[in-house]
Amino acid sequence: MSVAVRSLIGGAWVTGCEGTLTDTNPARPDEVVATGGRAGASEMATGVRVARIATSGWARLPMSARGAFLTRAAEIIESNAEGWGEELTREEGKTLAEGIGEVRRAAQILRYYGNAADRESGTVYSSPRSGEQILVTRKPLGVVGVVTPFNFPIAIPAWKIAPALVYGNTVVWKPAAAVPLLAFRLAQALTEAGLPDGVLNMILADSAAGEALVDHPDLDAVTFTGSTGVGRKIAGSAAARGVPVQAEMGGKNAAIVLADADLELAVEQVMLGAFRSTGQKCTATSRLVLHESIAEEFLARLTVEVKELRVGDPLDPDVTTGPVVSASAQKSIVNGIDRAVGGGARVVATAEAPESGHYVQPTVLELPASTELWFEELFGPVLAVQRAATTADAFRLANEGEFGLSAALFTQDLTNALAGIDDLDVGILHVNSESAGADPHVPFGGAKKSGYGPKEQGDAAREFFTHTTTVYLRGGRA
Repeated sequence: MSVAVRSLIGGAWVTGCEGTLTDTNPARPDEVVATGGRAGASEMATGVRVARIATSGWARLPMSARGAFLTRAAEIIESNAEGWGEELTREEGKTLAEGIGEVRRAAQILRYYGNAADRESGTVYSSPRSGEQILVTRKPLGVVGVVTPFNFPIAIPAWKIAPALVYGNTVVWKPAAAVPLLAFRLAQALTEAGLPDGVLNMILADSAAGEALVDHPDLDAVTFTGSTGVGRKIAGSAAARGVPVQAEMGGKNAAIVLADADLELAVEQVMLGAFRSTGQKCTATSRLVLHESIAEEFLARLTVEVKELRVGDPLDPDVTTGPVVSASAQKSIVNGIDRAVGGGARVVATAEAPESGHYVQPTVLELPASTELWFEELFGPVLAVQRAATTADAFRLANEGEFGLSAALFTQDLTNALAGIDDLDVGILHVNSESAGADPHVPFGGAKKSGYGPKEQGDAAREFFTHTTTVYLRGGRA
């Protein structure tokens, strides 16, 4: 059944007038999941205007009152986890278990930030002057533009919108055009929780309207997750206007398996990192560095596991890997595989995939050297492999390229683990677990060209969504 979706502007559900938005199932492209009217630049401008009007009243509410709206929304989301998880699977393509899990993760994120008032909110310093204290307090930025990607259609918006709101900002949100239904559901949950009109504005629009949002002169900050090219463009435009930007961009994440690793564990975790969510995660394992002493055994074990992957309709509980999000994504990934093979890459293993739908065969390729695929983010179920003679060589290969989001290091040697902490230039390092994964109470984000501005989640989110005021507090003469 197709769902009618609409934008939320100033507390009203609005049908855009810039054409029709059609949301289809990547496993069955003829199946329409949701339809609605596409909004344009004028609706974006209205969203910013009503968000500005709402800022003063919202910021004056106690943080505990703002947080209460989030915790109520979390209950609504949790109660709809199975139904909305199925809708997520139908519009994005990840397996049903992952879809339901993502909806529940969104509820967890809203609960975490809903309780922010119970945590430290400022700092007191001693003063060199008698009768005075120095306080560092925090204030919201104002109106925040939020731009989110397709691959986590409710979790990523939750981890941006929840801290923005609880710290007193209002939001104008442009979700990815490919996944409007879960955006609609999150906005529904917050509206049903009683969020005041204009505090959250969710606008279903294309990329041109998104540009109108991030370039709007009355925006106070922008938080973005998506491609490196778009993120750099947003950062450049915002910097020219003195507007702070938080951008989580590309990744080409390596799993490094050293000679002393637990190979059974490493194979299991590399499989999860590379092929869960069909590789459509910024933290997915897309590179594999193997110490040459264990490379043959590891690849033999990995081949067995890849061949056993079940690729198909993600609503089938026995399926492990669904489609990619669109025909254009499918074409781009397949072209990347073909270029690598044409350049001398060896096909180590593949899994069978249906011909109908936006499917890509999960593929493991061993590269002859650090060629294009070693640096290019395909954003699909493709794992590029190289071998290393030493631990230092393995770390060098993992550090190659402009990205530095996440890495996984497999070793039973504490000295190697400590060396990896020092030498691997990434924002997130997993030791003996997959490269993907994030928790709401700790910082998330990349090093090098994978990130720009303060990190997301945990206390790091507060660093972006607020600014400090240093207060010299002194009474009158006693």
